[in-house]
Amino acid sequence: MTVSHTPSIPFTSVEALTTLQETCELAGLAGQDARLVRLGENALFVLPAEQIVVRIARNVEVLDDVHKEVAVSAWLADAGIPAARTTAHPQPLIVRNRPVTLWELIPDSSSPASLHDLACVLRELHDLAVPADLALPRMEILSRVSERINAAPILTEEDREFLLARHRELQNAYDALTFPLKPCAVHGDAHSDNLIKAVDGSIILIDFERFAFGPPETDLAVTAIEHTLGWGTRAEYDQFAECYGFDVMAWEGYSILREINELKMTTWLMQNVDEDAAIAQEFHNRMSSLRAPDMPRRWRAF
Repeated sequence: MTVSHTPSIPFTSVEALTTLQETCELAGLAGQDARLVRLGENALFVLPAEQIVVRIARNVEVLDDVHKEVAVSAWLADAGIPAARTTAHPQPLIVRNRPVTLWELIPDSSSPASLHDLACVLRELHDLAVPADLALPRMEILSRVSERINAAPILTEEDREFLLARHRELQNAYDALTFPLKPCAVHGDAHSDNLIKAVDGSIILIDFERFAFGPPETDLAVTAIEHTLGWGTRAEYDQFAECYGFDVMAWEGYSILREINELKMTTWLMQNVDEDAAIAQEFHNRMSSLRAPDMPRRWRAF
């Protein structure tokens, strides 16, 4: 593992670019034409000249998850599931106290994967036997949420207390659930944006940061909550549930998973309110929704 340290500073788009530049110098990569494609839990940059995607995590505290991503990629390759692949570089690097991984750029067809594609991939993933040496962690559905809440400078103390109380309430409700499906390897962030339809038509699974061993219902609920927010049609959702073979929305425990996902989606967005006025506005919209459970959810996707 290659290491380059610097004191921890806020994870903005400017800091992410600085980290990328140092990564390129450390790994001997051409980064002049780098393009930021996403800033969320991680920063993702494409290096067109190298045909590489650089994934930069927020801080070294998630290093175990980063090691897991590399191991999961190798496991999925061995299992024959089309999935993102790491490059031959030593993985991960630690640059400016942030874990960095390097991935082969997938030739994107620019056509979005469908919910039917997602259901097929999840069904295949959930059927896989997990090798003992992979050592997937147990699913912690609210992992990192309290850390985000405690670290967010935008929150008033009243907001912070509300979100932490909601976190505790939902964790207790989740712990009391009885799941009907058999536990298995789960993706942890199973929405169609984490699939790429390659130019050859194959569907490639990406983003292994939240991989864990736990209830498959948690993966299925991600698509269900997006449907309830109006980010897809009923026909698309019905096809998803039919292809997978289970409708999580018909399960009595779904409402708890829906509320958990709403909290996660709100605190995830909260991390980038200083980057864009539209993000800040949407964060306040979501906070208002959390305080009013019966209020219609008119959320924008980011």
